[in-house]
Amino acid sequence: MDGMTTDKMALTISAPNIKTIELKISGTAPLCVNRFPAKAMQQMMDKQAAGSQAKKGKVREAKDFDAAMQGARHLSAEGWDGIHAGAFRNALISACRLVGFKMTLAKLSLFVLADGLDAIDGTPLVRILGNPPERTDMPVRNATGVVDIRTRPMWREWSCLLRIRFDADQFSPADVANLLSRVGAQVGIGEGRADSKASAGIGWGHFEVSSS
Repeated sequence: MDGMTTDKMALTISAPNIKTIELKISGTAPLCVNRFPAKAMQQMMDKQAAGSQAKKGKVREAKDFDAAMQGARHLSAEGWDGIHAGAFRNALISACRLVGFKMTLAKLSLFVLADGLDAIDGTPLVRILGNPPERTDMPVRNATGVVDIRTRPMWREWSCLLRIRFDADQFSPADVANLLSRVGAQVGIGEGRADSKASAGIGWGHFEVSSS
């Protein structure tokens, strides 16, 4: 443009400063997980594949509560129980609301490393350290208002060793540890957690943090 000059500006983007911290968590309340059962998914697929023929001659099967409990477990290819790794990541992001940190930045800055994959669908899992779960049967009210019984695996005593990757330009190691402590005290993990989208929770899924 006549009579004007344009200064050239250099834009410098620093390389990612990604670090990993390992933290042990120990449950202070029962942990209950709920994997969508593979059998139920197959039944839905079969019904959709059958189309208009799906309801013809249908016989309602008796409910196997032990099988329902087993189907709700996240089992790795090696056979150990786990929690969806994304559940911890979502909880960390949610906890950012408590400290005024932008959740949009947290989504790009916090990642939970998996210990293995679900044997059925490859879901990334964090291993649950503890004895095998017990069966718990809880009454729930469906969206239609009808009361139903839901069977889930539950651990009364449990722990996990979490490996969290984080952007060190956004968080310090102490920030991550303190944020995880807030998850344990105020957000929770799994079924019945305080930060449940469907309710205020029932006091499950809380934990405390210690360095591994």
